[in-house]
Amino acid sequence: MPFGNTHNRLKMEYTAEQEFPDLRQHNNHMAKGTYYALKDLTEEEQQQLIDDHFLFDKPVSPLLLASGMARDWPDGRGIWHNDNKTFLVWVNEEDHLRVISMQKGGNMKEVFTRFCTGLTQIESLFKDQGHGFMWNQHLGYILTCPSNLGTGLRAGVHVRLPLLSQRDEFSLVLDRLRLQRRGTGGVDTAAVGGVFDVSNADRLGFSEVQLVQMVVDGVRLLVDMEKRLEAGDDIQDLMPEQK
Repeated sequence: MPFGNTHNRLKMEYTAEQEFPDLRQHNNHMAKGTYYALKDLTEEEQQQLIDDHFLFDKPVSPLLLASGMARDWPDGRGIWHNDNKTFLVWVNEEDHLRVISMQKGGNMKEVFTRFCTGLTQIESLFKDQGHGFMWNQHLGYILTCPSNLGTGLRAGVHVRLPLLSQRDEFSLVLDRLRLQRRGTGGVDTAAVGGVFDVSNADRLGFSEVQLVQMVVDGVRLLVDMEKRLEAGDDIQDLMPEQK
């Protein structure tokens, strides 16, 4: 759970530089970047982060509030991103850290490589200070939401599927590919214009590489099916077997 509680109030009175370690010397993906402490955001900075879809909101769910996730909000919360806006770290949004690698286009290998390299460097910084990520042999990485236990990895692709998404078998196809869908606005949002955020449904039982490969292979098939439908052709021979 995020450490935003009264017991750790003193820890949350650090400066922005102290709240989040300087990563610039450790990784070329982070060569230049900015950390924004939520408690110190100007109106201009807040609007820019909203425009970039980087800013996270204070939790409103009764379950999250009852768990104490919003204690002392916005103290101890912040966002770091590199100047290219392809690598982000959310501090104490839901988990202690949420690391995000993103870019436009379809180069999943580049995105995943940046994620792995950056995450490894962040972990090494904390290990140097005597801290580590919470992990055990049975459950894997321990995160705030039980649905993320295991790898904690969600690899998502924004893809336009206006025809396939209208078919009755759309949900079946996703289930067989072990994928899930949501709107591009985040959890519990609807797709707009047939554009979906498609990602791996599993966190447990597979390695990070396997999960990313499932998304790559699955999205490729979804695109092929959409192209078939655009041409007015049948897609039954493309129906996947259960993975």
